[in-house]
Amino acid sequence: MTTWLDVPADDPYGLDNLPYGSDGERVLVRIGGRQLDLTAATRETPYAGLFAGGLLDAFLAAGRPVWTQVRALVTDWLTDESHRARIEPLLSPLEESRLRLPFTVADYVDFYASEHHASNVGRIFRPDGEPLTPNWKHLPIGYHGRAGTVVVSGTDVLRPSGQARGADGTIGFGPSRKLDIEAEVGFVVGAPSEPGRPVAVGDFADHVFGVCLLNDWSARDIQAWEYVPLGPFLGKSFATSVSAWITPLDALAAAWTQPPARDPRPLPYLDDSATPSGLDLQLEVRLNGSLISRPPFSAMYWTPAQMLAHVTVNGAHARTGDLFASGTVSGPSPEQRGCLLELTWNGAEPLALDDDSTRAFLQDGDDVVITATAPGPHGRIALGEVRGRIAPAPR
Repeated sequence: MTTWLDVPADDPYGLDNLPYGSDGERVLVRIGGRQLDLTAATRETPYAGLFAGGLLDAFLAAGRPVWTQVRALVTDWLTDESHRARIEPLLSPLEESRLRLPFTVADYVDFYASEHHASNVGRIFRPDGEPLTPNWKHLPIGYHGRAGTVVVSGTDVLRPSGQARGADGTIGFGPSRKLDIEAEVGFVVGAPSEPGRPVAVGDFADHVFGVCLLNDWSARDIQAWEYVPLGPFLGKSFATSVSAWITPLDALAAAWTQPPARDPRPLPYLDDSATPSGLDLQLEVRLNGSLISRPPFSAMYWTPAQMLAHVTVNGAHARTGDLFASGTVSGPSPEQRGCLLELTWNGAEPLALDDDSTRAFLQDGDDVVITATAPGPHGRIALGEVRGRIAPAPR
């Protein structure tokens, strides 16, 4: 396919991609360095009501047949010269809009699906024990996060304050001294499921609309003191950043791949062997412009289809706008670790940045950017970046 727009054939935001975003008043579709006002473009179509509110909520709820139809319609508008006179005035440069969170987050669940990440964390905190907990290879471990503090890329992240235990065992309160990142991939639920009816692994694409990058900011000192016995709480709930552009699953058709071998074999409701269910996404993490990690999502032990199957297997239903995340994406090599806890081995081995500074954990003013690409039918496509800058804790 070719477009009448001046978009290079190898543009990572070309016709093979077409992610969705919002400026709060209009739903937008990105093509190259421009964005199409989808709210205006669909005004005289049967889909007008899906985009009139300026967010993706109604569109997400409409389900996969409608998602596919709208994508085909947008593709036709951008490739058929006969539509140019009507569509071209609805295109604008990206910098003319301030993007907002493009959908209303219903629930937020974060998993712990990387064996490499979980093993490294186990070795750090349990050096004399088994790296993985006994349940880890039997089910995708996760925790319920706070939907109300999911923020769009570019939002400053205030350093959280809380209780922590010092090296001498004393308990104090103050700004976190071990603020960390977690490079993750998020999955946005569109069509809901019925209460009491688990979503089978093979039905993943009927419910999940698309993918975004996600940074699960973590205050490791607060987390370490609070998480026994019920898991993460205030050390995680202060902010979760997601990319402003949501890449539809239809754009990732060429990215599916076989996940790593599992031992023991997953229980039947988690059996995803019938079709490739891993995703070949290559992430990159930059801290103040320095490339510090290149985590491969293809190395994840548990797949997104298994995550959705597990989160609904007890009868809990998926809702439109639910967001579930992969947990830290880490690979087998040191340069593929997706958080500072691993990269610096809990601060014992600080990172050297390009400006000759070093980091064990994040300092005020630090800027973190996570990007990713995936194979497409005509070259690699890009997922929308997720960026956040650390602001000082409120006084």
